[in-house]
Parts: sequence; C-alpha cells; structure tokens
Amino acid sequence: MADTLEDKVARRRTFAIISHPDAGKTTLTEKLLLFGGAIQLAGEVKAKKNRQSSRSDWMKIEKERGISVVTSVMTFEYEDHVFNLLDTPGHEDFADDTYRTLTAVDSAIMVIDAAKGIEPRTLKLFEVCRLRDIPIITFVNKMDREARDNFEILDEIEEKLALDTAPITWPIGQGKSFCGTYHLAESAVRHGDDETERTKVNGPQADAAAGMLPDNEQEGFVEGVELAAEACRPFDMQAFREGHLTPVFFGSALKNYGVRDLIHALMDYAPAPRAQEAENRHVEATEKGMSAFVFKIQANMDPNHRDRIAFVRVCSGTLARGMKAKLVRTGKAMPLSAPQFFFASQRHLAEEAYAGDVVGIPNHGTLRIGDTLTDGEDIVFRGVPNFAPEILRRVSLKDAMKAKKLKEALAQMAEEGVVQLFTPEDGSPAIVGVVGALQIDVLAERLNQEYSLPVGFEQARFAVARWISAPSPQELRDFMEAHRGEMTRDLDGDPVYMAPNAFSLNYEAERWPKIEFATVKDYQIGAKKAA
Repeated sequence: MADTLEDKVARRRTFAIISHPDAGKTTLTEKLLLFGGAIQLAGEVKAKKNRQSSRSDWMKIEKERGISVVTSVMTFEYEDHVFNLLDTPGHEDFADDTYRTLTAVDSAIMVIDAAKGIEPRTLKLFEVCRLRDIPIITFVNKMDREARDNFEILDEIEEKLALDTAPITWPIGQGKSFCGTYHLAESAVRHGDDETERTKVNGPQADAAAGMLPDNEQEGFVEGVELAAEACRPFDMQAFREGHLTPVFFGSALKNYGVRDLIHALMDYAPAPRAQEAENRHVEATEKGMSAFVFKIQANMDPNHRDRIAFVRVCSGTLARGMKAKLVRTGKAMPLSAPQFFFASQRHLAEEAYAGDVVGIPNHGTLRIGDTLTDGEDIVFRGVPNFAPEILRRVSLKDAMKAKKLKEALAQMAEEGVVQLFTPEDGSPAIVGVVGALQIDVLAERLNQEYSLPVGFEQARFAVARWISAPSPQELRDFMEAHRGEMTRDLDGDPVYMAPNAFSLNYEAERWPKIEFATVKDYQIGAKKAA
C-alpha cells in the first residue's frame, strides 16, 4: 500500500548541526552519513596529503583550510526515515549563511567539546535556535580525550543557555579509558556504534562497566550513574519540543561512540516537518498545495558547467519534477524540470519531494534568496534574514578592461549571499559588505578561480550600513536628499544609509527621529526594526 502524504511527511527529519569551530561537527556529520549508507569511508576534518577531504566540504578554500564556509545539504535514509542534514559553517565569519539555514530546519544537534564546554559561537547559535523555537539535541563530543566532569557540563548548559538538561546516555570512563555508553532509562550498554543493539544489564549499575573500566574508575562510574538517575530531570517530550529541555548524549564521533544513539534520538524525539509561518497565515506540512522557499543560492558547485543552484525547503504538498510553480515575487510560472537531491557536491534528480525535503533548483538568476514557490497561491514565507554588514570595502581591479565582468560577478555573488553589494547614489564605485573578514578571502578566491578576476580590496570611507524606512515616502525622500553622498541601494533597490562610524549614525538618528535604521532585513518583505 502506497504511503499517504501524511505518512511521507511523518518519516522526514530536517535538522542542522551547530557548534563552535573544532568541536567535531564535520566529523559527526560524516559518521551520520556512514550510518545512512551514503558513504563507505569518512574523511578527515582537515584534508591532508594522500587523505580524502571532508565529504561535506567541497569548495577549494574549505579543503585547504579544513573549515566549512558554506552550508552543505545531504539527504539520506536510515531505518525507513528520510534525513535532510544541513551542515552549517562553524566559523563566525559566515554567521549569515548559518542563520539563513536555520530557517529551513525543524531541529538541531548542538555539538559540545567535552573539554571546553559552551563556547561563544555555540551560545550565539543557540540564541538563534531559541528565537525560532527549534528543539535541540545535545551531543557532548570527544569523550575519548581528557574531559570536564559530566555534571559540570550539564550545569553549564543549564546556566549559560537557561535550558533544562535530561541525560539519556552516560559515558563509561573518559579519556583513554572511555569505552562505551550506558543508557540510563534502559539500563543497557552500547560498547560502540558497530553494535546495532544495546546489551541489557540485569543487576546493579556496577555490572554495566564490569571488566570495562580500571578498578580505580569503577566506583566513580557507579556513583555518577546513580546520581544522574536520581538528581537529573527525566526526558519530557513536550518540554523538548517547546525548546525548554535538551536530551544529552555523550560520545566520540571520531572513535564511533554515541552516534548511533544520536540518530535514533532524531527518529524518536525530533519533530517531523512543522508548520511554517507565511506573511498572512501558517502553512501546515500536510497541506495538499505545494509551497516552498529559497534559503540559499550557490553557484559553480560544478565549475565545468557554471551552474547556479537555489536550495529550496519544501513546506507543504508535493514538489514534482516537471511541474510548473508560481514564483510569487514576479507572479510568473517557472518550470521545475530538474529538481535535485544533494549529497554535498554529488546530486541526483528528485522525482518527488515532500515537506521537510531540501532540493536544488537549477536556474540562471531567476530565483533569489527568500523567494516563495507555490502551485498558485500568493503567499510569502517570513524570516529569511539579511544582516547589516560589519565590514565595508571597495574592490580594486588590476585590469580596468574587466570592469563590466567584475560588476556582473559581484552581482551574482550578492544574489548568492556571499557578499552584499551596495551601489552609491552619487555614482561612485560600488561597495561590498560582509559580516566577517574571512568572507573577503572567500570572495577573492572565488572571483579569481571562477571568473579569472584577481582583485584587491580598499578601505571604504564608511564603516556602518543600515536599511532605512519612514512612515511616509516624503520623509524618506527628504532624508535621502539631505544625505545624497551617504546613500546607496542594495541588490533589491532598497535604500541603505552609510555612516563613517557609530557616532555619526546615532547623531543622524537623533536628528531624524522618524527615520528607522534597521540592522536586519527580511528578504522579499523589507527592512525590519532591529531587535
């Protein structure tokens, strides 16, 4: 009997992995893919000579530096479930890409280094998840190395994140003696991820680690398990789904401990695709009408074909190959002739996709970040953010004859979200803006490799950019006319005010109290008031 639409939606789990850099996120990603049968051999996080590069990192600069700088999308199946895994950049310089990706997921795995605990980047990403009510599963990684006390880590999660914790598994030993995990509720041991089933312990907790730990660590393990069972909160599904509680798992992704329990937690705890907020209503995942939104654009994933892919999160209905979808921004029909599922840089045609699925739509500049696709309804999905840049630069070109080519390349990069492009109203050269300095390196690398445009960067006379709006068009025109030398337009043609420093911005805000200066803009909806 064929699955109904409701059945197909219920089988799906769309999630992101968030962490501070070097917490082991990419390694964990690859081990999850191993269980899904998507790969046979996991690569090293940092590519070295004669070693395979990380499968989820495909860009040249990622392979050279051993970091993730763009979001990778991977779809795989495990035990009758379909997983859409979005591996986000861990480096803070690519925060805008990560934030947009979090609009497309229903849950997240938070990876914590067992020795370092909650780090600044983890805290920032958690705050974004909290704003979107994204349920979080915690994985305390690197237990095979020297680690902090387990209870100290749990306390830190509760204190710094204001999030209740419910340990599901408990490590058997740590560092060199780490040899498995103990499931608190089931009183069972998993020696390693190669074991499909846990070994049931019939008797006291001491039996769980019998013969596994040195004698001097046995007593500490028993005391820890007893205290965790008595003092820690039990898992509560409602509190987890509402974002108030996180189930905690311990393990080592590199050594294959704890990952199998983690993927089962996604199946058992993580929500199926949830309703999405549109401008005028909520769209339920099980609705018959197809709807989807673009949260990312990526060009030249295949340099040989100069392709351009829009990453689309399906929100409802069935996205079928060959159908014509309405692009709400333009009102025009768009044929979906070759939607694709992804495994990092590899892909295959998607005959059908359902709510929760992430598919790639090849296009030649038709789709932009924040676009909504439907089978006819005029709705716009909210919350795909664009952040005010923190670094502003002018691009210097060594060969002036290539100025037109540079202009086109920068426009394409801006459509992808690699940079933001601002065109001054007074006719002076364009300004590019980024959130972090490493994005400048990525821009230079891609302009050189993909467009044969070696460039340099010069300091702009501005340091602050803000989208502006006003209650009346006349008030906005008056401000823009009075500040013609500081006014620019973004890629959408929206007005952006440039200031040399924060003091100047505050001064103008006091002089013009009816002008709103925004640090965040929703794609396709316009500037929002800064939080």
